[in-house]
Amino acid sequence: MPLSEWVGAQLPALVILVPLTAAPVAFLGVRLGRPVALVSALMSQPLAIALALEVAREGVLRYEIGGWGAPLGIDFVVDGLAATMILVTSVIGLLITVYASGYFTDQDRYRFFWPLWLFLWASLHALFLSGDAFNLYVCLELVSMSAVALVALTARREALVAAMRYMLAAILGSLFYLLGVALLYAAFGSLDMATLRGAIRPDVTGQAAFALMTVGLLLKTALFPLHFWLPPAHANAPSPVSAALSALVVKGSFYILIRLWIDVGSPSVAPGTAHLLGVLGSVAIVWGSIQALRQERLKMLVAYSTVAQIGYLFLLFPLVRAGGVAAADAWTGGVFHAVSHALAKSAMFLAAGTVLARLGHDRIEGVGGLSRRAPLTAMAFGLAGVTMMGLPPSGGFVAKWQMISASVLSGEWWWAVVIVAGGLLAAGYVFRVIGRFLGREEAGDREADTGRSPRTMEWTALALALGALVLGVAGQPLLDLIPIGAPALVAGIGVTP
Repeated sequence: MPLSEWVGAQLPALVILVPLTAAPVAFLGVRLGRPVALVSALMSQPLAIALALEVAREGVLRYEIGGWGAPLGIDFVVDGLAATMILVTSVIGLLITVYASGYFTDQDRYRFFWPLWLFLWASLHALFLSGDAFNLYVCLELVSMSAVALVALTARREALVAAMRYMLAAILGSLFYLLGVALLYAAFGSLDMATLRGAIRPDVTGQAAFALMTVGLLLKTALFPLHFWLPPAHANAPSPVSAALSALVVKGSFYILIRLWIDVGSPSVAPGTAHLLGVLGSVAIVWGSIQALRQERLKMLVAYSTVAQIGYLFLLFPLVRAGGVAAADAWTGGVFHAVSHALAKSAMFLAAGTVLARLGHDRIEGVGGLSRRAPLTAMAFGLAGVTMMGLPPSGGFVAKWQMISASVLSGEWWWAVVIVAGGLLAAGYVFRVIGRFLGREEAGDREADTGRSPRTMEWTALALALGALVLGVAGQPLLDLIPIGAPALVAGIGVTP
């Protein structure tokens, strides 16, 4: 077999093995972490791009691990959704790695960041590729444990308390999910997602399994009212960790929810669940935005913004379940919003981290005039805010436009009202910060500014914000990739009337 064909056949394994192999190497020495992580991050880019191109060319790919296919073995399944998530994780992962190289100046104190970060990265890739419900549980646990350890990295009291709360929520969520997996296996004798797709029945066992798994995943995704752990964890973690948590980690459990309710489960398993998720998502949009408006710390504001933006993702469920011509728009718009949010929110957290590095604090009232002293940081936050508000030409605008279109086409116009209201509330908290950046300096603002923020930190935040903006005008390849291998429900087969 030619080398190019062999590499193509091994692409799913390679996107996992590159960061997974680098993680223990980074653990071996203080000075190895940064260069090993950077090399691994650079190597991941062509692999993720090649995998996406392979899916675009060949359609859905299925790989048997070790030659043992389902139901005895575990398969990797790569469709448009999985390829998109891996591509986004790789791009954001590279820029977070570059940012962290300048952020963690005390390499000895933060030496464990690099192996934990690489392990988290590998676990996310494995999760997006897995086609087995139990293997998804294993990957989700690896992601959660890595994330908890990263939150506690600074060893400050606030970070340790937040990490402990996060760990308890993650363990509880995992127990619910695992109980559901056990019920599925007891009832249907298989955990392969493709096999379950044709076996799930709307009986008590199936409904109980889906209910348990859903509660566990909602807890990990931090959907209102199960979001209690997210703001302190995201706000008190080191800024590169905050960016990874908000942009990538919460998307892992949401990804499984999509697979569970839209790909595997039939509409008759629990008919009212889709609208319940939509209602909770709507409340999250309003509640999270109002709480963001009330915050005094910049990172806490961005953390509550994540609570709100997660709510948009859950509007996907009722809009897809509505069926008809709206389902495809809802599917593409929901996934596109996840991508846009990942880019913009990581930019916001990295910009907030730069402010913290320069000023020694992130109090919103103490950032007056920062746009003149750190224009790249202010620009990064502002451009990311354009995506959060859903203004053109950003990726957030395209995503919300498609979801609004799906809402109108399905006749469920009230979801469109929620989306528009969420954009207006987002404008409130974004302009509150931008106003302080552009405003007059207070007496102690300039004196507190150390100027210690490497240019790499400022440019990486700006690059992510620009990526979210450019996605609105150059995102057609991604819009073409997302529907490949979409569930039958999205394609209009077997939808509810």
